[in-house]
Amino acid sequence: VQMVQSGAELRNPGASVKVSCKASGYMFTSYDIDWVRQAPGQGHEWMGRIDPIDGGTKYAQKFQDRVTFTADTSTSTAYVELTSLRSDDTAMYYCNAPRFASWGQGTQVTVSS
Repeated sequence: VQMVQSGAELRNPGASVKVSCKASGYMFTSYDIDWVRQAPGQGHEWMGRIDPIDGGTKYAQKFQDRVTFTADTSTSTAYVELTSLRSDDTAMYYCNAPRFASWGQGTQVTVSS
């Protein structure tokens, strides 16, 4: 099982960012994908979960107004989009497939003017 994420992003405050996570080695539609982030010096923070087969989502309350998870079953790719970025959104963003304990390599998102 592999999860390969898109590259680092630099954004201005107030902008949006979309990170991708391409999964392989298992049936993409059969298992949930979680999104987690880790800010500098902080622990992992769970953002939410998507069920790729029907696009059903669950968002952590902290993020539900600014985050959207999507999944493209034709390419086995999950996406997280975060809007109205702030400096405290600067973090490493990870996808993972809990069923396989498999994580992406992480995507650094930096929000700075």
